[in-house]
Amino acid sequence: MTPRTNALTPDFRDTSYWLDGLPPPPAFPDQIPDEVDVAIVGSGYTGLNAAIETAKGGAATLVLDAGEPGWGCSTRNGGQISTSVKPSLAKLSMRFGAERARAIRREGETALEWIETFTKEEGIECDFSRCGRFHAAHTPAKYEELARDAETMRKAEGIESFAVSRADQRRELGTNVYHGGVVFTRHASLNPAKYHRGLLARALALGVQVVGRCTVTRIARDSRGFVLATAKGPVRAREVIVATNGYTTNLTPWLRRRVIPIGSYIIATEPLPRDLVAGLFPTNRIASDSCKVVYYYRASPDGTRVLFGGRVSASETDVSLSGPKLHADMVRIFPELSGYRATHSWMGLVAYTFDELAHTGTHEGVRYAMGYCGSGVSMASYLGMRLGQKTMGLEAGRTAFDDLPNPTRPLYTGNPWFLPATVAWYRWRDRIEYQRAAA
Repeated sequence: MTPRTNALTPDFRDTSYWLDGLPPPPAFPDQIPDEVDVAIVGSGYTGLNAAIETAKGGAATLVLDAGEPGWGCSTRNGGQISTSVKPSLAKLSMRFGAERARAIRREGETALEWIETFTKEEGIECDFSRCGRFHAAHTPAKYEELARDAETMRKAEGIESFAVSRADQRRELGTNVYHGGVVFTRHASLNPAKYHRGLLARALALGVQVVGRCTVTRIARDSRGFVLATAKGPVRAREVIVATNGYTTNLTPWLRRRVIPIGSYIIATEPLPRDLVAGLFPTNRIASDSCKVVYYYRASPDGTRVLFGGRVSASETDVSLSGPKLHADMVRIFPELSGYRATHSWMGLVAYTFDELAHTGTHEGVRYAMGYCGSGVSMASYLGMRLGQKTMGLEAGRTAFDDLPNPTRPLYTGNPWFLPATVAWYRWRDRIEYQRAAA
């Protein structure tokens, strides 16, 4: 389908829909202290959750960000929360043994349980909902595979789900494009910008100093700890945490070689009739599909818009170009939306890893957690929290992800030169599979 030239409203915004209606952020200091106990690079979910824990432990904590706090993917994602661990139990067992594999898989469930409890206990108003996810099959063969895998996970891991045939699909999702799917009943959603703003407020209330527009250019280690060179002067720290995920730079070359930044693009439609949205999402679940280049979408928390995300080009592109392409894909799935345009088109960088696992550990004394593979809302928060606990020397901070082998590839330095060809291949394969299934 050729993207419509009028798919975007004339005054569309290239900023995240989630930021609309939020009050202005608090004022941040323009200066940094000379010395702190803990310096954290990155003010997203990982960094702020780590900061909350170190501040609770009595450590003087400073969070630094190259942009305004929250400018990255923590306010630009789709607000969908899964159990976060992509490799199956069988695959992980082959690599790490059955016991470690089960522990890694359980961390995904633990992270989801934890973020629900945390937001409730901290009083963070972020529209958290255990709505469940409909994971749609783009071919009949994929439906059979999804149903088998779901049954295996129910029996082996206790993961709640049920299969939905194509005949019953409209009870879950208002489209005829897919060939059934699986509902994961425990998956959840939230408003990512409200959640981030709540984390920021909690950190500031605990005395964390947060400074934006303060790029860190160097981390040097000495006998007393670390000295960070920043755009606003040097700061000494006993401990350093790097929490940059998809925005990791040559500040930490070793980490940059181990994450693959990938742009994820999203649009938000103009306000829609509520009965239309309710017909497309009759159970108000979040949704995704089984394509290799996955689409993910949902109704807005107030039930007035559709938010539709995915990757629509082989290489990174401008959101004014990605928006019409996403709109065309959205209309292919939901033809009822063909008469409505998008008011927002934006993107954010997620970070994949070569083994499809999140990683946390210490390298040359610098602590880190990153590489959430597109499932970072709960896992970034959870591993950030645990990282803060570890920094304070607490045994509770240990996780099944600690010190897993963290692979890279020869000649890879952080620029994913291979990504355009890989995405183009997978998009072509998805398209062919769609066409064969529809024939």
